[in-house]
Amino acid sequence: MTAPAIRIEDEGPVRSLVFCRPDAYNTITPQLRDELGAAIDAADRDRSVRVILLRAEGRAFCAGYALDTGTAAQEREDAARGWDSVADMHMIGRYVEVFMKLWQASKPTLAAVQGWCIGGGTDMVLCADIIVAGEGASFGYPPARVWGTPTTGMWVHRLGVEKAKRYLFTGDEIPAPEAARIGLILECVPDAALQDHAMALAQRIGRLPLNQLEMMKLICNQPIEQAGLQQGRMLGTFLDGVARHSQEGLDLVARAREAGFRQAVRERDEPFGDYGSGPRSKRAEG
Repeated sequence: MTAPAIRIEDEGPVRSLVFCRPDAYNTITPQLRDELGAAIDAADRDRSVRVILLRAEGRAFCAGYALDTGTAAQEREDAARGWDSVADMHMIGRYVEVFMKLWQASKPTLAAVQGWCIGGGTDMVLCADIIVAGEGASFGYPPARVWGTPTTGMWVHRLGVEKAKRYLFTGDEIPAPEAARIGLILECVPDAALQDHAMALAQRIGRLPLNQLEMMKLICNQPIEQAGLQQGRMLGTFLDGVARHSQEGLDLVARAREAGFRQAVRERDEPFGDYGSGPRSKRAEG
């Protein structure tokens, strides 16, 4: 049997959904997608749960999609029938629908982030109501440089137009203290205190009656819905496929076939000196 991608833990009114593939940096796979969707739905139905807390084992919260398999799948699909933009949108849309469950759940959703949370990991985590990170965490959307677009539409809603453009026009890495300063996340705390701090906040929220929490979430989410969240999500999901099938995207896939995806991404990011090419990454590996 395949080992689970998510472990479920209950502590009073808080249900933790814990990513438990640390050796794989908790990358996004179809298995994780399906387990996460089912776990959020189950927690939302369970009236004893008042808060959903997303956590992760290991050095990375989520290093994005498992792209080695993603590039191989794209090559097989394109070779067999060419790019079907609608089928591609449906495929990516299955992931986006699960990520959006964190936003759409009737109960508060929190995330405690350590290490890398980049690419598709941000598509997911930015859908949570509240994000707390360890001071050593890093966020960012490097596929903005080549081979992707944000799919869930949350960057603008969290940062505002100008700051979102600043980071999506470059794909720059965002250390957790900077992410907190610009409003991408709520706060950052010492790495050693992250899990206790996030749980304490979740437990404090869980003191409120469930109906009050559900009403507060509706009140907070509604203005964002009215501001075009659904339209941004649809456009991002479609354009992600376009970006992966642009000439530059196809060139990256070809380079990944020759040298491996990690090397292709390293070459993409080296001019910017961040992520796998930057000093923060080297410290994390030491």
